[in-house]
Amino acid sequence: MSTTLFKEVSYSLSKLIEDIEMGEIGLPEIQRPFVWPNTKVRDLFDSMYRGFPVGYLLFWANGLPNGHRQIGTDAKQKVPRLLIVDGQQRLTSLYAVIKGIPVVRQDYRQEHIVIAYRPRDGKFDVPDAAIRRDPEFIPDIGQLWSGRVPRNRFVKDYFKRLREHRQVSEDEEDNLTENIDRLYDLQNYPFTALELSSTVDEEQVGEVFVRVNSMGTTLDQADFILTLMSVFWDEGRKELEAFCRAARQPSISGASPFNYFINPYPDQLLRASVALGFQRARLQHVYSILRGKDLETGQFSDERRLQQFEILRQAQAYALDLQNWHEFLKVLIAAGYRSSDVISSQTGLLYAYSLFLIGKREYHVNHFTLRNLMARWFFMTALTARYSASPESQMEQDLARLRDVFDASGFVSTLDRIISNTFTEDYWNITLPNELATSSARTPSLFAYYASLSLLDARVLFSNMKVSEMLDPALKAKKSALERHHLFPRAYLSRLGITELRETNQVANYALVEWSDNVDISDSAPYEYLPGYENRFMADELTQMRYWHALPAAWERMEYREFLEARRRSIAGVIRDGFSLLSSGGN
Repeated sequence: MSTTLFKEVSYSLSKLIEDIEMGEIGLPEIQRPFVWPNTKVRDLFDSMYRGFPVGYLLFWANGLPNGHRQIGTDAKQKVPRLLIVDGQQRLTSLYAVIKGIPVVRQDYRQEHIVIAYRPRDGKFDVPDAAIRRDPEFIPDIGQLWSGRVPRNRFVKDYFKRLREHRQVSEDEEDNLTENIDRLYDLQNYPFTALELSSTVDEEQVGEVFVRVNSMGTTLDQADFILTLMSVFWDEGRKELEAFCRAARQPSISGASPFNYFINPYPDQLLRASVALGFQRARLQHVYSILRGKDLETGQFSDERRLQQFEILRQAQAYALDLQNWHEFLKVLIAAGYRSSDVISSQTGLLYAYSLFLIGKREYHVNHFTLRNLMARWFFMTALTARYSASPESQMEQDLARLRDVFDASGFVSTLDRIISNTFTEDYWNITLPNELATSSARTPSLFAYYASLSLLDARVLFSNMKVSEMLDPALKAKKSALERHHLFPRAYLSRLGITELRETNQVANYALVEWSDNVDISDSAPYEYLPGYENRFMADELTQMRYWHALPAAWERMEYREFLEARRRSIAGVIRDGFSLLSSGGN
């Protein structure tokens, strides 16, 4: 007979709340951002009130005896015996409402969840101004359990408000009191929890999670590590969250992680810290190590856990250092990328940051060399979508290539060798033009073209404004200052019988123009609108502009599909020239 991985444990709601409050069950302040809308919290209370089941809870024993403490915290703060694997949103909802504790939303703003209740018909609602004024409602059911007002006084105060509004008969008062008692008794609502053994590994936990909660979000290794941080090193978890929160809001004064490239989440920054500290991209073994588990014997060691968390602590401090963070963001600018609008992979950005940190801390690559190297690296990985498929496996291979590298020159030559092996003649002449045969508005090759235009100091088509200036994220208006214009307008193509969007919206049919020009061009044929715009410029300026915008000779009168094929080759050439300039240090 196979070994059972779990035991079934029954809890009342009040027992769950008590165990969370006492630290027996780990419900961190923010194990993950609270994603439920308040209407779903309302529905949870309604289901419990009507006696419906609300699903299993899934806990995981941490494998350590009682008495262990968190890292770097007051000695009174003990490590919870049980970690929450499934039920985080439900328990957060219940705890937040009953205890009046604010939750933190995905945008990192705090919010008190308030649920109202109407005893007359047992209706739950999210209170608005009208409900708060309505004496029929208890505007905040959490006050019933708070203990700030004795229960009998709470009920008397409710009837006092109600009688100021209308008459209440004795029979109705009995019915209303009975319904309020029924609400109060939700603290006895029964929950069933599946408690997984500490010997169960994270892969088995993930499989159990899927089997008992097929509607839930799939867990990944980052979820497990962030949960572990919340239990053993909550301060570190909060540092990640504070950094992510600050990265979203411009700072009025002082240094800040705010930027125009990425609004990071804790799991993303965690990956950078793990790559720096453990030279790993796959998080599976890192999780086991952080638990203090000996991978050979399967035994847990508090000493081993402390040692590994210290490695993570130092790596995270380096990754969250604002000087390092902003020096890396300059790498993106050096590569021609101006904002998140032209970055198709946040994973690629964070992995580039990981390698930047490794090059700086582990190999002591000098500042100038490191910036130029990482600009080339990011350009290559962004253009080729290196981390789009199986990103962990690809990054693991890249990190593995560094294990036999011992100095700065080795680090630089290793990354440059990967770049040169990727950017072959076949890539520039065959692969890249083929990749440009797409109508996707967020294709990496198109963004690399925009980056190349920035590197080449190109001007916008039919304008004296530079592409880099118009792509500046600080320029925000109701209408974008820079727009993609169909060189062969759709209405004109329609008259030629070309109507499918995958053809009319080809990347090679777009050019960057100012918004006002895009409006003026409208649906004219290229040979009709082009002379008027070319008259703005001298001959040498037109030659330069045709190069920047990859316009073949006499393109305005070419057959459309012939034009697309020729322009793809030209765009690929401009991208290659942009990278060549980057490689020469000319940026």
